[in-house]
Amino acid sequence: MAKKTVQTPDELMAVTDHPLKAEVEALRIIIKNANSKIAERVKWNAPSYYYIEDMAAFNLRQTKFVQLILIFPKGLLKDDYGILLGDWKDRREARFTDMADVKAKKEALEKVVNDWIDLIDNNIS
Repeated sequence: MAKKTVQTPDELMAVTDHPLKAEVEALRIIIKNANSKIAERVKWNAPSYYYIEDMAAFNLRQTKFVQLILIFPKGLLKDDYGILLGDWKDRREARFTDMADVKAKKEALEKVVNDWIDLIDNNIS
């Protein structure tokens, strides 16, 4: 019998063993609820998010904290959020250490998602 390929983020998360799985699930809800334009899919063997272009993906190989990689194909956002780390040309990361950290950074993450959507909408050719 052929092995079934995981198709949806929910199916992937059902079989994922991660020490911060509850935090990943909470972050999935925050991201999806932040803006109705955001869609979720599996990419790079993790839940990922997009609207016209790729926006973000979890790195589930990291187990010491939840790592969310945010991609900025239309230019970086000014970092007024206090949650974006790194100095890469077209991406940043956000880290979440536990559920209290997820809750503390919820509003900032929602703002990042919505500002990212605005950046994409304002750059549609």
